Amino acid sequence: GAPNVSTATAVREQHGHDESMHPCAPPDVVVWPQAVGQVQELAALCHRCRVPMVPFGTGTGLEGGVNAVQGGVCFDLSRMDAIAELSLEDFSVTVEPGVTRKTLNKHLRGTGLWFPVGNEGM
Repeated sequence: GAPNVSTATAVREQHGHDESMHPCAPPDVVVWPQAVGQVQELAALCHRCRVPMVPFGTGTGLEGGVNAVQGGVCFDLSRMDAIAELSLEDFSVTVEPGVTRKTLNKHLRGTGLWFPVGNEGM
């Protein structure tokens, strides 16, 4: 339920497009799961009911991948933003899907490591 589910037009439209040239194609509903178990339950329900699932991160993609061209449920993963484990020895980090590059780099500050994806310096 609210505040973890929305059918508001503005919210659906926000989640129905990214930075691509493709026109907005909003989902029928937006949900904000906060744990892996919730994602699993929602995915199982969507699968049983044959409802499309559309994952949403930050909406900055350039491919139109968040466009819900057949409607469905948008899984906004932004609230799943924990950094679970950092191993400096093998240069690996385990994160939840809502962790942004900027958040990860802030966490890595002071370690000598960074995640250099993007167009910084270009």
